[in-house]
Amino acid sequence: MASAERSDGATATDHAGRSLRTVQLVSFTVGNEEYGVDIMAVREIRAWSETTPLPNTPEVVRGVINMRGAIVPIFDLRARFGMPRTEPTKYNVVIIVSVASRIVGILVDAVSDIITINEDEIRPMPNMEQVSGLGFMEGLITVGERMVGLIGLERMFSGRMLEAADSAGGKMLPGPSESTGAAA
Repeated sequence: MASAERSDGATATDHAGRSLRTVQLVSFTVGNEEYGVDIMAVREIRAWSETTPLPNTPEVVRGVINMRGAIVPIFDLRARFGMPRTEPTKYNVVIIVSVASRIVGILVDAVSDIITINEDEIRPMPNMEQVSGLGFMEGLITVGERMVGLIGLERMFSGRMLEAADSAGGKMLPGPSESTGAAA
């Protein structure tokens, strides 16, 4: 069995003609559930700070923050998941992520862990077409006794939501592909 470190940090392993890619996730809690996002999309993890509310935005948009001179919209994941809006405390966290070439923040209850898995450990979501809101889930991961839902950020944040935050809050901080034309 051969193993090689790739330039992007992932490990490719040749085992019986199969190639596996290692993926790292930042896991966090929303309510009593644990979710994860690809660490490559995470730009920063910040303590909760008050946002400036914006008129005529979806309820999931908490408002905007000024991050080093750029306006960054903050989305409430509890509200996005159909739960009551978060009543933020000093323990809540905002994860700044790159989504569809934009930088946005997601308000979560707490960051849990960094999880390293092989791509083949991601299990598909069970077929539950009648359940709304599961379209942004890319799969499930078992970590010990816990189940972690893998969130597809680009699926979660539809163009409508990003457009609403963008137009109400002025120019948002561009993502890596927009800032200099090069990936970060």
